[in-house]
Amino acid sequence: MPLIEDANFRPVPLLGNAHFQTTLPSLFRWVRGLEWRRQRLELLDGDFLDLDWLTSGASRLLVISHGLEGDSRRPYVAGMARAACRAGWDAVAWNFRGCSGELNRLPRFYHSGASEDLGTVVLEAAKRGIYRTIVTLGFSLGGNMTLKFLGEGHPAAEKVDAGVAISVPCDLKGSSEIMEQSSRALYMRRFQKDILRKWDQKRRLFPDLIPKSDYKKQRTFRDLDRVFTAPIHGFETEEHYWAMCSANRFLANIPKPTLILNALDDPFLSPSCFPRAIARLSDRLHLEIPRRGGHVGFVDQLRPSADLWTERRTMTFLKGLFGAKNS
Repeated sequence: MPLIEDANFRPVPLLGNAHFQTTLPSLFRWVRGLEWRRQRLELLDGDFLDLDWLTSGASRLLVISHGLEGDSRRPYVAGMARAACRAGWDAVAWNFRGCSGELNRLPRFYHSGASEDLGTVVLEAAKRGIYRTIVTLGFSLGGNMTLKFLGEGHPAAEKVDAGVAISVPCDLKGSSEIMEQSSRALYMRRFQKDILRKWDQKRRLFPDLIPKSDYKKQRTFRDLDRVFTAPIHGFETEEHYWAMCSANRFLANIPKPTLILNALDDPFLSPSCFPRAIARLSDRLHLEIPRRGGHVGFVDQLRPSADLWTERRTMTFLKGLFGAKNS
């Protein structure tokens, strides 16, 4: 399928720098006026997921997964949900465990490979019986989870008709190593602060199960995944976690049409996060690599009411697969 090395994204003039593109949407974009409806989904293991629905009675549904330490109300999630509704789709943005504003109940948390939770959300949507088309879309960590879910043979994936993944660390090890560079220190400190704060909260609930955090020693994803993510979620080491959960391992097996949008200048991605060889051989995987765009950025307009390039590109891709909303 198409491998597009330079997609048609063009940044706002003078704001094409990768770090500008990465930070602008989170600092200066807002999406207001959406009538979200929250659903608490109780899980069989005793935990819960909070889902936010944006519906108008459509027969098509976009299931949106946010990124690391994000949530369903982030501008990039809300913007995509708004674009979907404008195109005649319903949308559901789900919060990973511990990301909806309330700490989850179990010692476990979320991680890049927790596709069983995405599967539960898809099955919850499918059982409503009103959606003839379901598409899964994920950003960053949620994009890796989405691709893994589509390619690993999860039973719930049979309910899904297509996938979209944006700014995806398809190789978790490679991305982790990139984030160890000094030029990424500001991003890493932000993630470290948010992640360790939640692990500290969990430790107060489960002092015998959760290790003590150390802000001086747990500075990188390698440190965090070695101490927390891997052992708490049943992986032998952080390397084992990365190997088992990286999307690259599953891409060749994805049976449904899937679009990956990764900017070449994304400061979070290593060269191994651009699966060109797999895309060239696949008849289902579309890989587009704009030269610019940063990480979950792709800012080509500054008006909050306007859809960003990724939102328009996603809807164009889905229109090509499923037709216009009234077709």
